[in-house]
Amino acid sequence: MKNLIAIIAATALLVACGNKIPETFDESRDLPHIYPDYTNVTVPVNIAPLTFESDAKAECIVAKLTAGEEEVICGGTKIQPDADDWRRLTESAKGKSISVEVYIRQDSYWTHYKPFDIFVSPDSIDPYISYRLIPPSYISYRELTINQRCLENYDEEVIYDNMLCMEGKNGQCINCHNYQYYNPDRMQFHARQYMGGTVIAYDGKIQKINMSNDSILSAGVYPTWHPHLPLIVYSTNKTVQAFHITNPDKIEVYDSHSDLIAYNVEKNEVTNIEKDPLEMEVFPFWAPDGKTLYYCSAHFEFNDSIDPGLEVLNRFKEVKYNIYKKSFDPETYQFGPRELVFDAAAMDKSATLPRISPDGRYLMFALGPYGVFHIWHHEADLWLMNLTTGEAHNMEEINSPDMESYHSWSSNGKWVVFSSRRYDGNYTRPFIAHIDKDGKGTKPFELPSKDPDFHRQFLKCYNIPEFMRGPVTIQPQAFADALKQDAKPVKYVRHMTPNGR
Repeated sequence: MKNLIAIIAATALLVACGNKIPETFDESRDLPHIYPDYTNVTVPVNIAPLTFESDAKAECIVAKLTAGEEEVICGGTKIQPDADDWRRLTESAKGKSISVEVYIRQDSYWTHYKPFDIFVSPDSIDPYISYRLIPPSYISYRELTINQRCLENYDEEVIYDNMLCMEGKNGQCINCHNYQYYNPDRMQFHARQYMGGTVIAYDGKIQKINMSNDSILSAGVYPTWHPHLPLIVYSTNKTVQAFHITNPDKIEVYDSHSDLIAYNVEKNEVTNIEKDPLEMEVFPFWAPDGKTLYYCSAHFEFNDSIDPGLEVLNRFKEVKYNIYKKSFDPETYQFGPRELVFDAAAMDKSATLPRISPDGRYLMFALGPYGVFHIWHHEADLWLMNLTTGEAHNMEEINSPDMESYHSWSSNGKWVVFSSRRYDGNYTRPFIAHIDKDGKGTKPFELPSKDPDFHRQFLKCYNIPEFMRGPVTIQPQAFADALKQDAKPVKYVRHMTPNGR
């Protein structure tokens, strides 16, 4: 009998939570507390439907979405618009807004909240992003994948799974996926440890490269493809991690040494670009015209009394990275001397991850109190520099009280995606914001999911979100087959020359 009563009650609740505006309700002057918070955000016209739910315990939620002559009413325990309905709304609202009215039932009473808008920008977004999914731990990498997600719907696929090459206790750490100017047919990623090597996919051909060489510090890390030449610049790093006892930042990941190298994909040649023992160079990034290389460097003088890694750890708050650039001649493959772009050390800060907008106007970077790995620094914010005027400012409109880092520009320069720990301080989630012609950002919105509660239940972090013009079509097993082969050793050259010379 009790089961029957429960079924009847549940059925009645479902009926009450249908796609129907309640007849009686209280009025509230407040915006509804919903998750994800999509109130007054700006979205691209081709984004997947935004789904949300009440952020407080509720029996039902109903939303009316209106754009021009289009009206959609959704109801239930969550708001999940149909894809076709959503597309009609966004097309109707292009350049304008979708008006959203929310009704929430709590303790058998309905409340109608202050309406809000979702502004629909006519600026589209690249159809895909990719990212590494990793548990929020510090030593576990047993289950890592590089995934790709279609932003126009919720489809997600695995590009590569490190479990495909795991044998017993022998495992891989995969990282640093990168593309040649948003082209999914030209990509690379690293596999460390078991069957390790750098995997390079270039127009259908997959190679496993052993980039270790006696003439360079280490195998390549943190890649950046030249926009059109078969050339990848890496940093080479001696990376260490340590754990804090009382510092609110749980872990410090740092380099004891680092340099810059260039790798010619077609010639399989590598050379040093920067190898100053008093400088730690990292995070290279090409300007869109391919004639300037940006990177970060920290000046650090060792006392030569203890192990270098331990000395950097003991003095970790002294490590401050500035942003530099070097000219590059695509005809000769020669780099010019370094030039200072942003003096973070003068502010007693550290700047990392320089990223240039596709039109070459803006430089976005992460700024924190010290060090190189701002993904673990709660104080880290995104900053923007106007490369014409040299002025830089904190992007307060998209930052939060917690960490922001790992940012990427869309191919049209209208959007950025970045990782943020703003919800709980532990898990990085992808957030997207529109950037206008004056470099002003809008309120970021969380990557939409079919189930709005997905990210709160998903126990992995999103690492290094990168935009792509389309999906990677190489199957994960093909990458695994390449990794199981012997790595091709690189050839070191003192001076790099263009192909054909």
